[in-house]
Amino acid sequence: MTWTLPEPMLTGAVRSPALPASSAAEPKWDGFRAALSVDDGQVVLRSRRGTQMAPAFPEVVAGAAQLPDTTALDGELIVWDAAGRLAFEQLQNRLHRRGPAALQAAAQQPAHFVFPVKFSVLSSVAG
Repeated sequence: MTWTLPEPMLTGAVRSPALPASSAAEPKWDGFRAALSVDDGQVVLRSRRGTQMAPAFPEVVAGAAQLPDTTALDGELIVWDAAGRLAFEQLQNRLHRRGPAALQAAAQQPAHFVFPVKFSVLSSVAG
């Protein structure tokens, strides 16, 4: 089955940070918004604007390859620094690396794909 990822949900301004009873919130990660899908064994990782990001993040692709087919996730790519803080600059440095340079960066500064499970599983059909 071939399908495409839906457009990501974007944030919007609110008058008050108080949540209505029927709403939920998630933390703001300091990373790149991304959509990840697995279809017929192929992993697609793209930015919210549609840019292919898989070549720059081979460790994320390798992890996602273990997910079942027809899985789609909406989340954030992040990198932690040695002190355990989010490191957006290190993440930016990863974006344009490919091939051996991307593999070396993955070993030195691994990226993580984080997502709130309750809200971001867009599709998953057990095979």
